[in-house]
Amino acid sequence: MRISRTENLAGGVVLLALVVFTVMPFVSLFSVALAPANTLPSGISFAGHLHWENFATAFQLAHFPTLMVSSATLVAVVVPLVLLCSTMAAYSLTWLRVPAGGVLFVVFLAGLTIPTESLITPLYLTMSQLHLTNTVWSVALPLTAFQMPFGVFWMRSHFLGMPAEIEEAAQVDGAGPVRTFLQIQVPLARAAISTMVILSFLWTWNHFILTLVMIDDPAKRTVGGALAGFQGAHATDVVMLCAAALLMMIPTLLVFAVFQRQFRAALLQGSVKA
Repeated sequence: MRISRTENLAGGVVLLALVVFTVMPFVSLFSVALAPANTLPSGISFAGHLHWENFATAFQLAHFPTLMVSSATLVAVVVPLVLLCSTMAAYSLTWLRVPAGGVLFVVFLAGLTIPTESLITPLYLTMSQLHLTNTVWSVALPLTAFQMPFGVFWMRSHFLGMPAEIEEAAQVDGAGPVRTFLQIQVPLARAAISTMVILSFLWTWNHFILTLVMIDDPAKRTVGGALAGFQGAHATDVVMLCAAALLMMIPTLLVFAVFQRQFRAALLQGSVKA
């Protein structure tokens, strides 16, 4: 199928418009963060003296080193749990004869429709009874459960796209389900797993509602949760708020830069048929 020059030009214009629409808020945020402190900039301007020291000031005011340790600890707990549970559940629902597997998959899909906010109160009461409030587990366990439905859906879609001959060949060679899963299916799912790593990291790093509710100690909160507190303490200093928000985004940009090739590969997987 050949694409005409008009169609190619129209596609380029649409893509350029989408890029501008996506990038402009970040440019505006960056412009405000470089303005003089305790001012209220209007519009986007990089003229005059740029106050790069605002980032250092926001870094100190928000206590970012302590918060980043808390966020990294939460990520180190949630992301492996989500990957392990989602991948194993998806493989079982795809290739193993799990009783009522179809019903279980529908239950997982139903989890995608439940708003997180509606579960805050029962979760807090449960964590209080388990004496887990003000700990990383009070946030990690619910976040793992919230991300499981999408993780199972995503990994199951990958396993469904794998040829059945792979499983049959493994069975002929005498490999059991565990060995087939660990030595064959998981290595072939690196692109899908990398995408799950990125998405789980983003959802965990940016989450703040559970952190605000479950953790009372500001020093134990994550970057996302502390940013809400920082907004309350510096509500009138828009410059510091923008600088702190940009500092919060740096780890997510680094993770995406590292895994962007695997992310694209997972998105394009199955789109081209031989």
